[in-house]
Amino acid sequence: MGSMFRSEEVALVQLFLPTAAAYTCVSQLGELGLVEFRDEEVRRAGLALPRPEGVVPAPPPRDLLRIQEETDRLAQELRDVRGNQQTLRAQLHQLQLHSAVLGQSHVPPLAATDIEGSSEWTPLLQAPGGPHQDLRVNFVAGAVEPHKAAALERLLWRACRGFLIASFRETEQQLEDPVTGEPATWMTFLISYWGEQIGQKIRKITDCFHCHVFPFAEQEEARRGALQQLQQQSHELLEVLGETERFLSQVLGRVQRLLPPWQVQIRKMMAVYLALNQCSVSATHKCLIAEAWCAARDLPTLQQALQDSSSEAGVSAVVHRIACQDMPPTLIRTNRFTASFQGIVDAYGVGRYQEVNPAPYTIITFPFLFAVMFGDVGHGLLMFLFALAMVLVENRPAVKTAKNEIWQTFFGGRYLLLLMGLFSVYTGFIYNECFSRATVIFHSGWNVTAMANLSDWSDAFLAQHPLLALDPNVTGVFRGPYPFGIDPVWSLAVNHLSFLNSFKMKMSVILGVIHMAFGVVLGVFNHLHFAQPHRLLLETLPELVFLLALFGYLVFLIVYKWLCVTAASAASAPSILIHFINMFLFSRSPTNRPLFHGQEVVQSVLVVLALAMVPVLLLGTPLFLCRQHRRHSRKRLAGRQSDEDQTGLPDSPDTTVASWGSDEEKAGCPGDHKEAEFVLSEVFMHQAIHTIEFCLGCISNTASYLRLWALSLAHAQLSEVLWAMVMREGLSMGRKMGVAAVVLVPIFAAFAVLTVAILLVMEGLSAFLHALRLHWVEFQNKFYSGTGYKLSPFTFAMEEE
Repeated sequence: MGSMFRSEEVALVQLFLPTAAAYTCVSQLGELGLVEFRDEEVRRAGLALPRPEGVVPAPPPRDLLRIQEETDRLAQELRDVRGNQQTLRAQLHQLQLHSAVLGQSHVPPLAATDIEGSSEWTPLLQAPGGPHQDLRVNFVAGAVEPHKAAALERLLWRACRGFLIASFRETEQQLEDPVTGEPATWMTFLISYWGEQIGQKIRKITDCFHCHVFPFAEQEEARRGALQQLQQQSHELLEVLGETERFLSQVLGRVQRLLPPWQVQIRKMMAVYLALNQCSVSATHKCLIAEAWCAARDLPTLQQALQDSSSEAGVSAVVHRIACQDMPPTLIRTNRFTASFQGIVDAYGVGRYQEVNPAPYTIITFPFLFAVMFGDVGHGLLMFLFALAMVLVENRPAVKTAKNEIWQTFFGGRYLLLLMGLFSVYTGFIYNECFSRATVIFHSGWNVTAMANLSDWSDAFLAQHPLLALDPNVTGVFRGPYPFGIDPVWSLAVNHLSFLNSFKMKMSVILGVIHMAFGVVLGVFNHLHFAQPHRLLLETLPELVFLLALFGYLVFLIVYKWLCVTAASAASAPSILIHFINMFLFSRSPTNRPLFHGQEVVQSVLVVLALAMVPVLLLGTPLFLCRQHRRHSRKRLAGRQSDEDQTGLPDSPDTTVASWGSDEEKAGCPGDHKEAEFVLSEVFMHQAIHTIEFCLGCISNTASYLRLWALSLAHAQLSEVLWAMVMREGLSMGRKMGVAAVVLVPIFAAFAVLTVAILLVMEGLSAFLHALRLHWVEFQNKFYSGTGYKLSPFTFAMEEE
């Protein structure tokens, strides 16, 4: 909890690493994630690589050669097997094309002739002993891609002037492309021609079209024999290809098993050498010197890790804490519960080193202020159950590794949503609202019977007055306050909205003043920690007096009127707003009587006291720092003359910080004692800005907390409108039609969808953003600068969601 209250102490250390053990030491530090190094010198198989199981340690340097040799051997084996596979596929493709050319009939069978001896087909090969038996006919057979067939046919006809007969047919089955593996259709062709010159032209044209040309025997029996031989060769080649692919699958399996851990090891080695490059070599070249930030409480662990890592080298690594000249980084350890709340604070700005961290208080105040604007038992319960479901399944890997950004956002803030829903249930009970409906948990404090017995409410009177008012001054009508929250009888009242407006508006002011005053008080811990006691008297005390004298008095008036004004005197009760306005004008209103005796004097004194704090805020700190600077200058001058004071250190860290900026004032580095030039004009300018910002901010910030009232009213009215326009209409419609069960199903579905979409998502997001603004602007700026930077330790661990 100490780490949550303020950031941990972070030390700057030097690591003296023996050269022989430097790699081992740094790799061990990467496993532990303790230090942040500072630079002194300024897809073909379609297999998915799994995540390596367990923790893969960084390998020693000698294992790099082994990994390289195994990787080269595995890669060469994979290339050889893949090349053999491609060669076999290409050969198989050629055999299949040749078989398709021979097996696809380009000449009609004899049964194709008709009865009269005429045929639609003319055989390309004439029977022996025909009229052209002395004419030599040659053939060119092959396959071409379908999109080239038409162009090939036209070019052959034009180039050969028709001295050929060409037949083109599409393959019946698709063949697998050896390169892409995609199935493709081919066109087989058979060209018959006379003359050698025509044959040369045909061969050149088919070569230009990248056609696959195959031998084509003239005799049908020879073609059948060649086809059977090709089919046998294809079958044998398929068996060889199957064995090759099985062996390739084994090689890929080894790659799938070995590559992920090798990748992790190589990345770790690269990270180690990157960290070693940030080290400097000692003058004797016997060790490396590294500077790193490390949490003070982790120094023993760091030393032990270095000793264990360097024990094999015979020389122990040493950790030496050195003086800090720069502002250290901020380290705040979080867990699953506190991470989302710390994220809210860090989104505003990472805190300066060791300044008060607002996150512990945000765990309570943020869900509560959200619930003030989102108070409804039903809506809060739905949000609570949604967050609870995420909390219960948070350890499931599928939930953690989900890639949806919206889901990741909700899952990251599951504990924040859990408290927001729980607090909304609480404030919903206070407002007595559950889906905009009031519930009767206890007996109401109002009694109608007593009013009717003591009044002349006849039947004629009741017929003329549909609305009646309960008078709390009548004995027995008001029996006391409701035990918890708002009395449910107010949900039946005509002035229900006016009553809740007054209550929520005043409640918002009270919560706002308390929240701001708490922020000012937290600044005390910063001043005490950084040894700046003068700021308690010259800044914190005047700020509290100014805030409480004006707006603390307003809270007093609200509470005093609630407690002292009775029902009998409520009609003549004075207006707090008019009293507060007259307080600043030093005037009085004859029609607005005082709340207590001597009120005007008290108000005048408080205004004068608040105004008197302005010059104290404006001039106190600059004059004090100027006096400190002169005293230090005289001491330094006297020390030079008499050699009595050799240190010349100032009494306060403020005098050692250049330009006296607000960030340096609130969170200076404990070891930073450099001499700095004191410029009074800059100090005064900074203090003037701070004074104007605080004084005007007290007014605007108090008014800003009225958003609690406005958002709460908007949420309640939206919930009321949704109930009246959906559920109430559905219930009345079901009663009229007599089919309530049938009608209510779509009505309730629409009500549920609109409730989630509008009241939970949209209104919830609106209330979340407004609560965020109240913490960043109205609360944190009272004590939190947020201008630091996080400690980023050198680690191999992956960030968890």
